[in-house]
This record gives sequence, C-alpha cells and structure tokens, in this order.
Amino acid sequence: MNRINITFAIFVKNCSKKKFGRYLMKKLFSNINPKRFQNDYETEEQCLAYLSDVKWKKGYVCRKCGNTNYCSGKKPYSRRCTRCKSEESATAHTVFHGCKFSLPSAFQMMYQVCKKPDISSYELSRLLETRQMTCWKFKTKLIECLEENEGLLLDT
Repeated sequence: MNRINITFAIFVKNCSKKKFGRYLMKKLFSNINPKRFQNDYETEEQCLAYLSDVKWKKGYVCRKCGNTNYCSGKKPYSRRCTRCKSEESATAHTVFHGCKFSLPSAFQMMYQVCKKPDISSYELSRLLETRQMTCWKFKTKLIECLEENEGLLLDT
C-alpha cells in the first residue's frame, strides 16, 4: 500500500516558544493533499497498521520484562510478549490510547490540528461530526503532547 510517510516526532528538543512549535506543526502537513491523507487513513486497520509500523520500527521490547520476542496478540496489530505474556496494542503509550472515538477520526483531527493549529473545537466538531467537547479535549491533548513530548508517540 502506498502510504504517506508522516513523521510523528515533530518538535526540536527543548523548543520553548509555543508559536515556534505551532509553526512546525503547520509545516508538517503543508505538502500533504487532504484527500490522499483521508484515503490512506480511512479505516481503523490502516491507522493501526501505520501506528504499529511507527511504534515498533526499531523492534519490539516488552515494557514489563524487556524481552524482544513476541507473537501476535488477540487484538489486531497488538503484540504479546513470549516470556511474560503481556500484551500491548498499537495505540498503547501514544496520544491515541484510550481514544473513545474511531482512529480514522482521531487521525483526521490530528491532521486538521497540525495543518491549522488555530482551528476551533467548534469547527473541528462540524468537520468531523463529533461533539465539541470531545474535539476540544483531544485537540488539547494533541497540542500538549506535541509541545511537551516532541511527538505523538509517548515514552517509546
């Protein structure tokens, strides 16, 4: 599948100015066509596949015991440690963990927020047909994560 290569690590370490961070967010998606983005990430499976590729690109390491051997987990694109039997999903320890709405909607919201950082939660709500408070909370989570953790993958 021909997917867009999106770099989730966006910010330079110790970037203190929020305006500078928002500029980098804007720049991240400046070359990406919205229709192509939507086509590449329109299903839950496409989003999970991308997240697992990015999350484990350097290889899987169990967070509990440090083992590097794994097998497929019960859920799609999850991995299960062969030593301690701990299972980790592709969304665990990312900004998408515990997301109460669909991953394609979350990816679309991420795209909109990075493309236009000053977009209001009301506008996001209209675009994605989601409650305004849900959009506000996730937008806040995205911006905090991007500015403080230098990317959307936490603790990897």
